Amino acid sequence: MSGAAALSASAAVDAERCAPSDDGADGLTVLHERGQRQVFCGLAGIVWLHRKIQDAFFLVVGSRTCAHLLQSAAGVMIFAEPRFATAILGDRDLAGMADCNDELDRVVGELLARRPDVGTLFLVGSCPSEVIKLDLDTAAERLSRQHQGRVRILAYSGSGIETTFTQGEDTCLTALVPQMPASDELALLVVGTLPDIVEDQFRRLFAAIGIAPVYFLPARRAAELPPVGAGTKILAAQPFVGETVAALGKRGAELVSAPYPFGIEGTRAWLGAAAAAFGIGEDKVDAACAAPMARAARGLARYREQLDGKRISFLPDSQLEIPLGRFLARECGMELVELGVPYLDRRMMTAELDLLPAPRRLSEGQDLEAQLDRLRADRPDLTVCGLGLANPLEAEGLTTKWSIELVFSPVHGFDQAPDLAELFARPLNRRARLAF
Repeated sequence: MSGAAALSASAAVDAERCAPSDDGADGLTVLHERGQRQVFCGLAGIVWLHRKIQDAFFLVVGSRTCAHLLQSAAGVMIFAEPRFATAILGDRDLAGMADCNDELDRVVGELLARRPDVGTLFLVGSCPSEVIKLDLDTAAERLSRQHQGRVRILAYSGSGIETTFTQGEDTCLTALVPQMPASDELALLVVGTLPDIVEDQFRRLFAAIGIAPVYFLPARRAAELPPVGAGTKILAAQPFVGETVAALGKRGAELVSAPYPFGIEGTRAWLGAAAAAFGIGEDKVDAACAAPMARAARGLARYREQLDGKRISFLPDSQLEIPLGRFLARECGMELVELGVPYLDRRMMTAELDLLPAPRRLSEGQDLEAQLDRLRADRPDLTVCGLGLANPLEAEGLTTKWSIELVFSPVHGFDQAPDLAELFARPLNRRARLAF
């Protein structure tokens, strides 16, 4: 991860590292950047996945650094026994001087003896197998045979070397796809982790619209995986589940193109797209959505007054930047200065790009120094960025918002639209109070 010291440097933007291009049939101009990045580790996904999947345990195979990261990132769980741990690799293991399979077998055996409630055990690689010198996929198969079906053991990579941190969830869900039972029934599958309260709200709305059956991936228990097949319609709840969607597509499922359910407009369009996929008319969607949309509009009004006309920049971090930018521009009146995304997955973003008001600058990837130079020149009212950049930027007088908070918080759906707007209004209000 890039340190705060990087903020003091200055770098020119050259044609090789930072090149604008006309990136597609819609004529959208994207600034492609390749250079130093500010990246949070993909292991962070465990923090919300272990809360959602109630019968799962996440065993990270990595170094002491990985253990410290999980302890720090998930420190709020210290008052309860968490369902994650780290099998620490020593210097001899990392150097390939020792076969750590025996040690892994011992740790897994002790863990399952102590936690008989675990139904699914994820072996999470902190780095590629070339680094940790251990093939976790093969280890998972061997351990599954050893424990004779008592527990499902799967492996996935939580490496943050080449990905953004939310892709840890994507690789986890992709590992579950081969385990899903086959079924060709017409069904809706909502993909992407949602807080239970939000999932329950959506279940009620789908039922009122007349869409059934509806499944969610991940399910609250990994032992209750939803079925998938030629009749499955995929509705993505998170924009960073592209590999999971591709894996489901190989099993016959079809992606429903839709904006993401952030704000009133996005949620209504998301539900409408699902209804259209089931041949249900707009009148049914309007009837089901009328009351929650009215509540959301009343709650959102006060925050629009605070956000209207304010200028905002997003540094690439969570992959939520485009749908959040759309919500803030169209429903809160904010001006998009720079909208930075870790990578632009057009398959997952088509409907969002159709709605997105053109930002002054849309960038993909990152050249940290060049991006910080632009940020200092732009001086937006609010900058959304990762934890490692927030405090140094605050010291420079820029108001910031932690992007990771937008992943942890319940922000999807009608009832959460005012809460989502408040997350952006809060740092602006704090800055205003400190100015007095």
